[in-house]
Amino acid sequence: MPLPKDTWLEKLKGLLKYIGPAFIVSVAYIDPGNFATNISGGSIFNYNLVWVILWSNLMAIFLQSMSAKLGIATGHNLPEMCSKVFSKKTNWFFWIEAEFAAMATDLAEFLGGTLGLYLLFHIPMIYAGFITGVLTFLIVYMEKYGQKVVEWIIGTLVAVITIGYTIELFLAKPDWTQAGIHTLIPSLPNGEAVLLAAGMLGATVMPHVIYLHSQLVQARNKKNFTDEQKRKHLRMERIDIAIAMNIAFIVNAAMVIVSAAVFFRNGMVVDTIEQAHQSLTPLLGPLSSGAFGIALLASGLSSSAVGTMAGQTIMKGFVGLSIPINLRRLITMAPALIIIALGINPMNALVISQVVLSFALPFAIIPMLWITSRKDLMGSLVNKPVTKVVGWIITSIVVGLNAVLLYLTFTGNV
Repeated sequence: MPLPKDTWLEKLKGLLKYIGPAFIVSVAYIDPGNFATNISGGSIFNYNLVWVILWSNLMAIFLQSMSAKLGIATGHNLPEMCSKVFSKKTNWFFWIEAEFAAMATDLAEFLGGTLGLYLLFHIPMIYAGFITGVLTFLIVYMEKYGQKVVEWIIGTLVAVITIGYTIELFLAKPDWTQAGIHTLIPSLPNGEAVLLAAGMLGATVMPHVIYLHSQLVQARNKKNFTDEQKRKHLRMERIDIAIAMNIAFIVNAAMVIVSAAVFFRNGMVVDTIEQAHQSLTPLLGPLSSGAFGIALLASGLSSSAVGTMAGQTIMKGFVGLSIPINLRRLITMAPALIIIALGINPMNALVISQVVLSFALPFAIIPMLWITSRKDLMGSLVNKPVTKVVGWIITSIVVGLNAVLLYLTFTGNV
């Protein structure tokens, strides 16, 4: 017998109270770096690498759930927990590498937002960079009125990205049968495909959102929560993660599918975002290139805001630096604005940022898995044996692929 209507409404209202943190986090998985990698993969290898997006998403769901669990169980974010369990010297090291990671992340995101403004409105890059900085500052400043406000803003930008790529899919008319087959069945046509798959998978998990997610859940956490209330919070947050991360999966898969249907079908290899934007107009018309530009701008702005928020969490958590919040935001944004102002080659800057992020990733994932495996810290939410095994397998894969990317970068093969 179905439940009364008002019971379903109450359940929905209860769920909606918890929806939000994962949508902020999900932006890291549809940032401008994903645009470049996914478009390149689709234009070179058709639909063959869509499965990489699926497996990347499954790993990301696991790691973000772990970060949320740490925050819910302990009442502290990951940097704060590190400050409690590791030595002062270790935490200073963690802070320095994490701060570089946050700045490197902001660099890539700012470049994306700047490029979006440049492509849509032909605003010179230097002015577009400052506009991106101001808009990012305004989004993050809205935290003053509560985290929920920022969640709505970021959620709206995620919706814009999703709508943009829905339009792209409609115009591209892909081969859905082939897309479905390659989503479920892994294939690597040649050595170049292996390297590109490693890039798509290894660069998926971003250290800054692992730090940030454990902080975002605190807005719905209470110090006097019982174990049962914590378990309920975790269940609700896992639903939040499942919804948000699967939207990110759909957008990422759409990037590869559209690129395959448009560029591969026309014999074009596309390896820059600018080239993709310029090529869409003659192939699919101005609506397509416009939707692409708007999606890129929304991605750049939202992911820049998320990177800045992560920088705040990192700066305060590891070493307890008491710096005014607006100054913390400016410190995180500054390197990206300086690089744009100096006119440094964006592609070179993105390579450097990738190296920094690859180096920083183990220092986020490994302490998180270690802390969440300690019963004295996690209580009833401590990792179960099977969770530990899965966690270390995923960690080995992600860290290993990032090590491959570092090697390839330093040897000049990427």
